[in-house]
Amino acid sequence: MLIDTHAHLNFSAYKNDLDEVMQRIIDDGMRVINVGSQYSTSERAVKLANEHPGVCYAAIGLHPIHLFDMEVDEAEMPFTTRQEKFSAERYQALARDPHVVAIGEMGLDYFHRPPKIKEEEFERAQRWTFLKGVQLAMKLRLPIILHCRGAKGDEHRPYLHMLKVLKEAGYSRGVLHCFTADWPIAKQFLDAGFMISFTGVITYPKTKLLEEAVKKTPLDRLMVETDAPYLAPQMVRGKRNEPRFVRYVADRVAELKGITYEEVEEQTGKNATEFFRLR
Repeated sequence: MLIDTHAHLNFSAYKNDLDEVMQRIIDDGMRVINVGSQYSTSERAVKLANEHPGVCYAAIGLHPIHLFDMEVDEAEMPFTTRQEKFSAERYQALARDPHVVAIGEMGLDYFHRPPKIKEEEFERAQRWTFLKGVQLAMKLRLPIILHCRGAKGDEHRPYLHMLKVLKEAGYSRGVLHCFTADWPIAKQFLDAGFMISFTGVITYPKTKLLEEAVKKTPLDRLMVETDAPYLAPQMVRGKRNEPRFVRYVADRVAELKGITYEEVEEQTGKNATEFFRLR
């Protein structure tokens, strides 16, 4: 079964046609995990999972860009964040819902920083929040969905900071989502026990380092995702992304590994089912 392990149908990008998007998922016989980026979108992910049991599942967490108010100038969909302080109690209460299968996405994002916030304060707040998210996942025995993005010219530093936090916490049940770094970084996470998930970025031109990571990541440690509404694969680039387009990611994985699409669909579906304990 094809499983989109990371989408955001709980975001406003789908407010006008969510029913149609959901029907396409159902018609394709897929499953999707909708991921929260703050408390409000985490609540909506849980609501969607309850409305579509067995098709939608929820992950709940606080994305690092929501720790401060800022303008996020993403080329696809610019938006404004609202500051939120992580409350383990609130997220733990939300996690009581049986459709919650992971904590996240949480992590470190040094790419976006408000101009008035000093770098040291910015990174310290992220590491503290990330540690609290990891501790909550450990307490609830849930996997964690990891977000990591470095500043231009300093791409590796947040990955190394993240590994340090995870190793000190003694937690390795997680997936590094939307992986866009190189093979040496992927190998460090794989060696530490983590899964790696790839998006439509692997279909873009000029991604040789990322292609190497896809080729070398063992198929039984790999998952596929869209990160919809962002990062539409090259074949549909310029459109709003949605879960059904994850098949293009799976197809590119098959091409890079020299195996069949069916093998990738079967193994990545098995990986996701076991990792998230989907029922």
